[in-house]
Amino acid sequence: MKPENFIFAFMKYPNLISSKLPNIGTSIFAVMSKLAADNNAINLSQGFPDFSCSEELIGLVNKYMLAGFNQYAPMAGLMSLREIIAEKTEDLYSAKYDPESEITITAGATQAIFTAISALIHEGDEVIIFEPAYDCYQPAIELNGGKTVYLQLKAPTYSIDWEEVKKVINYRTKMIIINTPHNPTGSIMTAGDMAKLEKLTQSTEIIIISDEVYEHIIFDGYEHQSVSRFPKLAERSIIISSFGKTFHATGWKIGYCVAPKNLMTEFRKVHQFLVFCCNTPIQHALAEYLKKKNNYLELGSFYQKKRDYFFSLIKNSKFSLEPASGTYFQLLRYNGISKEKDTNFAVRLTKDFGIASIPISVFYHDGVDNKVLRFCFSKKEETLEKAAEILNKI
Repeated sequence: MKPENFIFAFMKYPNLISSKLPNIGTSIFAVMSKLAADNNAINLSQGFPDFSCSEELIGLVNKYMLAGFNQYAPMAGLMSLREIIAEKTEDLYSAKYDPESEITITAGATQAIFTAISALIHEGDEVIIFEPAYDCYQPAIELNGGKTVYLQLKAPTYSIDWEEVKKVINYRTKMIIINTPHNPTGSIMTAGDMAKLEKLTQSTEIIIISDEVYEHIIFDGYEHQSVSRFPKLAERSIIISSFGKTFHATGWKIGYCVAPKNLMTEFRKVHQFLVFCCNTPIQHALAEYLKKKNNYLELGSFYQKKRDYFFSLIKNSKFSLEPASGTYFQLLRYNGISKEKDTNFAVRLTKDFGIASIPISVFYHDGVDNKVLRFCFSKKEETLEKAAEILNKI
């Protein structure tokens, strides 16, 4: 076909485009947030606070903007920020990372996850993920020619069955993605879980992506079990974190990852062509703000009060619930209220009752429906009170 004829054919038949993600639609977070806005509903679906982030932090960003720090940052991130991240990681987890070669600032956690998968997954590689799984994992695997291997967390605790993991590991297994504290369930992995993961992957070439964006939002006296605490795991792991989640500024889209030099070298090869670098004045501000450790060390108690308050308000409702162990999400089971599919029930709650949530079935590749919805409690007390008033009437 002549080039000019091909162009005409393409214009006439746009379905000549072959989608790389034919089964992927709009994210459930965008769908439910729009539905909430359209129906003037309380939005407890998408995970963002409805209160402001620190005035001090905003002031620092403004300070560095006015000081002229508005041009490109170094590709890997501002050195002063990487240095304090290294200090924080050693303080919390007794793990040493070189800020020069083992820490990179990213445009949020989703970019970091996509970059890590893109850098390391080849055609035909298998990647194990645990469902319900955050929705950015599988598309990134598929776009890079990998095969997703799905394992289900065991309700109601949403724990990992390590015998099942052992059975699916084979010579094609290139990566395992874990998430603790876990979105959407609020469960956490224990030191025992990490020990089992370490044993399963020893003497293999399996890489771990550890999504730890809620590392500071953990409750009831538990300690966050970062893979960086476990040297044999850390040497094969890329750890993802988020300043947006930690400092109530999800719209800033800034995070970071830490990894041993050999993995970080490959990560940066992709990172430099995906975003090159991230917001410069915000990096300067965070480097200064992180010097006050209470700005992140007190986050768990801050959100536990919100979790407990929300729980106290709805404990007598017809929903079944177990308090989350981490994150700022609470699962509510509604099987005593309705037999509707969770996606339908979530839409009806938004339209008819004025409260938006996230149906958990969308986090399963085959739509497993356990009659569970996810509600975000990173809200003002008055928002939680209004939401509870509605939930108690259902």
